[in-house]
Amino acid sequence: MSRFRTTDPDFLISQISFDMLLEIQREAEANGWSTRWSSEAALRDQVKPGSIVLAPLLRECRGETVRTYRCLIVFESPEGESSGSMVTIDLSPARFASLTPLACDSPTRDAFARMFSLALGGISMVSKT
Repeated sequence: MSRFRTTDPDFLISQISFDMLLEIQREAEANGWSTRWSSEAALRDQVKPGSIVLAPLLRECRGETVRTYRCLIVFESPEGESSGSMVTIDLSPARFASLTPLACDSPTRDAFARMFSLALGGISMVSKT
């Protein structure tokens, strides 16, 4: 697997719908990819319908051909508006190519990448002293 850099031509930040996430889940299930929810019901239990933010993390290649794109997604949890979660999910190259990137200049892409990196490491609220 090769890791994305914000300077890669195929690096994009995208916003997807809950319905598209369901389509991605179904495609991952049909292809037997392990980086997905265990079922559509499990996805529905953990993800509140609404807007989801997606960023690529890794490319799985076979030779020179990309087999899947492993992406990070940030979504709202059903528990409340201030509760969010982040997971990885695999996308086919065709699905990845169909995404509409958010209009981002280089500094904005870098900021999004940093935000995803911090979230991946864990973010918590702290009291100021």
